Amino acid sequence: MSAELPDGASAGLHRVARWISRWPLRLPFRVKVRGRERIPRSGPVVLVANHSSLLDGPLLLGMVPRPMVFLIKQEMFSGALGWFLTRIGQIGVRRGEPDRTPLLTAVRVLKGGGVVGVFPEGTRGSGEIDNAQHGAAWLARASGAQILPVACRGTRRPEGSGRRLLPRIDVLFGEPISPAGGKGRAGLVAATETVRDELVALIAELDRQVADRTIDDVRGKRA
Repeated sequence: MSAELPDGASAGLHRVARWISRWPLRLPFRVKVRGRERIPRSGPVVLVANHSSLLDGPLLLGMVPRPMVFLIKQEMFSGALGWFLTRIGQIGVRRGEPDRTPLLTAVRVLKGGGVVGVFPEGTRGSGEIDNAQHGAAWLARASGAQILPVACRGTRRPEGSGRRLLPRIDVLFGEPISPAGGKGRAGLVAATETVRDELVALIAELDRQVADRTIDDVRGKRA
């Protein structure tokens, strides 16, 4: 088994899951990915992304050209789905409970040179990163990992809209960062705010790119 996955995971099944995410899962969508060349090809990485849909994690799993595990709410780990998530190396987290076991498992993955995905808001929302928890910064400090911000738009159906035909999903990978911060809780809070600021700026950049593309599409249709 690869050191980039937790104990008990199947490297072969993980590859199958990534193939499903890379091809069949994307068929109902028009996916545009920018900045893929910024993804570090080796070494520990904490991927942080905004989160507005259940699609975010599975789609990102197929976009990163390396094995990757996500911190996922423990409620998902039941029945056949729970077995599958465990076998492909995903890590269950009990929200609101002081349990460091999942974080220590993630640190072991990172120290093995792996990639761990974190949604800093801790739950699905608007995707605007109104707040951020400390998990990503803590993992980076504990393992020496770089942090890779990723912005996603289009996975969430707009309120009041019907079913969309081949909806457009836009993903933008940012530059890896090593957030500075002193020791102790104050340093962790500062590092967390740096991560949040980077992700908010990346989301704004993606929104500008999407808006520019929309304007160009409208002009093209009028021409």
